[in-house]
Amino acid sequence: MTAPRPTALIADDEPLLRDELTHLLGEAWPELIVIAQARNGREAIDQFESRRPDICFLDVQMPGLNGVDAARQIGDRAHLVFVTAFDEYALSAFEHGVIDYLVKPVEVVRLAHTVARLRSRLQAAQPAQATEALLAELADRLARREPRTEPLQWIRASVGQTLRLIPVESIAFIRSDEKYTLIAWRGDDGQPAEALITTPLKVLLAQLDARHFAQIHRSYVVNWSAISHVTRGANETAQVHVKGRREILPVSRTYLSLFRQM
Repeated sequence: MTAPRPTALIADDEPLLRDELTHLLGEAWPELIVIAQARNGREAIDQFESRRPDICFLDVQMPGLNGVDAARQIGDRAHLVFVTAFDEYALSAFEHGVIDYLVKPVEVVRLAHTVARLRSRLQAAQPAQATEALLAELADRLARREPRTEPLQWIRASVGQTLRLIPVESIAFIRSDEKYTLIAWRGDDGQPAEALITTPLKVLLAQLDARHFAQIHRSYVVNWSAISHVTRGANETAQVHVKGRREILPVSRTYLSLFRQM
């Protein structure tokens, strides 16, 4: 009798990152079936309870219930893999040998090691047990994370055959664009300029100074100093107008509280 194919859940609030991980897993582990996706920890738990996948790939930082909290509720009923832009959150769990982790952007070689370990653990029938104390420690570290002492100052981007060093302070906004991230900034001549890079939006956001940049939509991060004005839209949304640019950026319900005082 043919053994059943392993199944997986992927939870990440960035749909493009979910799709990218699904694609990478398809190449690294063709037998694996991604049977469910979730946008946050609550959806991950609901999908797990209804679909019961063998493996859960959980983004550490998601709105509402985060990946660590979701892992605490799933417990040892599935093999857990944290996917994070902040490897310090997952390192201690990995070092204890009970939970694996992937750091964004996911590297093919690192994913291959994770797949090998998961294959071995699936053969053992019983998922490695992550203790409640360990998951509680990770949740506490996530809650207490301090901002980076050295925010990103420059972004490297290829524009044609030229490598540009874009000063972060000149960036107007950043947009997730399919498999790339678009950087929109003010060029040396004061004119609007754009470039595409491969670093995911969420990874960049974690490196930017939170005093100057804010996420306003799952696909957009804006520089506060680049905002001309904000207009309210229907259904608890809004639009951000950017100085010196024609683009109008959407503000989703999740982030509308940033503009409550308008």
